[in-house]
Parts: sequence; C-alpha cells; structure tokens
Amino acid sequence: MKSDIAIAVKDLSVRFNDVEILKNVSFEIKKGTFTGLIGPNGAGKSTLVKAILGFVEHTGTVLLNGRVGYVPQLSSFSREFPMTVYDFVKLPVRSQPNWKEKANEVLKEVGLGGFGPKLIGTLSGGEFQRVSLARALILEPEILILDEPESGVDEMGKAKFYTLLNDLKDRKQITVFMVSHDIGLIFEKCDNIMCLNKTLHCHGPRQNVNLEEVKRMFGQFDIWIRGLHHYETEHKGSERDEHTQ
Repeated sequence: MKSDIAIAVKDLSVRFNDVEILKNVSFEIKKGTFTGLIGPNGAGKSTLVKAILGFVEHTGTVLLNGRVGYVPQLSSFSREFPMTVYDFVKLPVRSQPNWKEKANEVLKEVGLGGFGPKLIGTLSGGEFQRVSLARALILEPEILILDEPESGVDEMGKAKFYTLLNDLKDRKQITVFMVSHDIGLIFEKCDNIMCLNKTLHCHGPRQNVNLEEVKRMFGQFDIWIRGLHHYETEHKGSERDEHTQ
C-alpha cells in the first residue's frame, strides 16, 4: 500500500443470500482528501461503508492506513434514551481516566463547548449531528468515515457541517470519506466524487465528474441535480446576504 493512500479497496463484492449488493468495487483514496460517495437508493452505499469497516462479510480486500473514526446514520441511535452528551461522546474512551478532558476538547472543536451535561434528547438535529462527529473525533482518527450524517438536518445546517469537515481536513490532515444524498453540497465541498450503483461508475476530482453524465447513468439523480442549482441559489445567496449586512 502506497504511503500517500488512506483507503485502498480491491475487487470488493458483497452478497446477501443470492442477491448481489456490490460487485468488484475497486478504488484508492489519498490521504488528506475529502471524498463524497453518491448513488441512487439501493446502490449499496451504506453496505460499502460497512464492508470497509468490517461490519459485513465480503470478498476482495480492504486496507486502511490509519485510525478510523465512524459517524453512522443519525437514525441508527434513539435520542429518547436518557443519556447526556458526555455519556454519548465518551463511549469510545470511557475507560480512560481523562475522558472528560477529551470530551470537552472535541465538543469545543465542533462548536458545542459547554454541551456536556445536556440530554441528547434535547438537541436539535444539527446539534446531534455535531455531537456524533465529536464522538468519532475523540479517537483522534486519521480517517473519518461518515454514512449520510446530514439526514434530518436543515439545509443551512448541512452546509455548515460540510464547512466544519473541510476545516478538520485542512487543520488535522484527516481523510474524509462520506456518503451523501445531497448532490449539491457534494459537488460544492468535496475534493473527489465517487458514483456507485452496485459497482463503481466514476471516481475522480469533482471538476472531472460531469453532472449530465451522472444524470445519464442514474435517472433518479435528476432531482438531485436540480438540487445543485437550489444549493447555489439558496446557500450562496445567503452567504452574500451575510457579507452585505
């Protein structure tokens, strides 16, 4: 494995019973980059993430060059459970005597300093999103893998989250690999784009991935491509308004 590669996947395939979920997926992701994975529903995106993390059986090889932090889909955890933010964030390091110091540090890093005693059930979608990120960061990862972490978060909250991820990538040289349905933000914020529909259809710098080609391969992407224009109108318009105030 080359020293500048963070994730290397070769001929990865997944079958559940007789159903082929992923077929011969191969790619490499360089260290310190932000890669967005897109694809229609049922394309196998979450299965690919779980295979990379070793959560599902697969054929082929996966090599990870560094410590991994994982942010699952927000819906995978019930916020009705009576748990504080401290309890949630400290889980990966709960046996360490300095867990509280580490928790405060990562909460501050995601803009939630002082949130430790709050119950997670009282948090907004965007706040819980950042708390989930803090839990992954407490392991001091070199690779950050996120599975649709922006679901249930409003549009401006999503944009701020992507900005936070880019900041972490630049300051700490963390490699970010994220599954998303938000085509607009993926094309705006990521360095590289991967298109998956059971097998890999494209992978490269965002400027080399043509939206119309993506639309031709994935008919369901039409509404997401229109979403890109919505992003440019709503988000960039809001940024201009903030600068003129």
